[in-house]
Amino acid sequence: MDEKEEDVGTFDPNIPEEGPSAPPPGWLDDIHGYQGHKGGDDDNPLYPPPPAYNPQPEQNRSTSVPDVRVPSVSEDVARDALLKFVESKWNYSSKPARNLTFKDLQPITVYRYRLETYTETRTSAWQFEPYNGQTVDGPQYGMSPAPWDIPVSLPQRYTDKVEKIRVPHSSFVKVCHKCKGCGRTRCTACFGRGQKRCTFCHGRGRIRNKHCTSCHGRGRKRCLSCHSHGYKTCSVCLGSQNLLHFIQLTVTWKNNVSEFIPDRQPDFPDKKFEKVSGDAFFIDESLLVYPIQGFPDQEICDVSTKLINEHLERFTSTSRILQQRQSIELVPLTHAYYTYNGKDYSFFVYGLENKVFTSKYPSACSIL
Repeated sequence: MDEKEEDVGTFDPNIPEEGPSAPPPGWLDDIHGYQGHKGGDDDNPLYPPPPAYNPQPEQNRSTSVPDVRVPSVSEDVARDALLKFVESKWNYSSKPARNLTFKDLQPITVYRYRLETYTETRTSAWQFEPYNGQTVDGPQYGMSPAPWDIPVSLPQRYTDKVEKIRVPHSSFVKVCHKCKGCGRTRCTACFGRGQKRCTFCHGRGRIRNKHCTSCHGRGRKRCLSCHSHGYKTCSVCLGSQNLLHFIQLTVTWKNNVSEFIPDRQPDFPDKKFEKVSGDAFFIDESLLVYPIQGFPDQEICDVSTKLINEHLERFTSTSRILQQRQSIELVPLTHAYYTYNGKDYSFFVYGLENKVFTSKYPSACSIL
């Protein structure tokens, strides 16, 4: 006598197949001021143009640059910096750093120009959540405010932040597009049957004229994906049958930074400057800054004009520029020349942190 059949679900033709994960085109209503959205998983959010405003940079002026003395380090500071650097290298001996003889310490003038443009960008896209009786702030309460008319609290200037806001009066309830309001969808693993063909015996129930031990000779097994029910709770509405749709406004504040250091020292990698600070002896801040003029290093003047024009072109079409700041830093860099055991070597001390870079060091420890 055959073993008792497992308790499995039966095929229910009323349970729909899975629909799309995002609302199909035309599924959602248009909200005035937010036309152009496709649906819930909108990969192309709507970027409204910033409000009509035309800020102008300050009037043409020559930049007043104070006299700057190129910083240099003493032999003691250079030696201490090298010793600290050597301690961070497990295979370097500190003996050369302690006993070297300095020949020359050459300070090098290094300017770093930085332009910061602080912008606010607003995008919007449809979102949805399972509807379980929560309040629906819909168009019946008034017209939704335009994206740039929604009030927000400004963060501290030059700090990055993202804030998400539900647009007022943009909400409404519709049946779930994935399960068509059923709350369940047909299991795709077993096609709604609750059972799957046994993969060991290929549905025959026997292997080499013996009962298949995997399916106990039935040729089929319970569907583990749906626990033999033939359906699953809808993954979109979570069984609630309805969805609350609304437009979500995303406000992004970002400090867009561009930096430039003239390449004047071929033996020193410029990327090292990215992780150290300098002395900002010139700072200019305004809604829009004007290109620097009158600075002794013409390359700094040229790059100021270039970067300011690039930022204006890049950000004014989609974002609102809230503030700009430009600065010139003097980044300390000293080339230290020394001898050890009759051979010549050198290293660089750079940044206010007195970091060290060297391409060659007298000796390395050996592990025997």
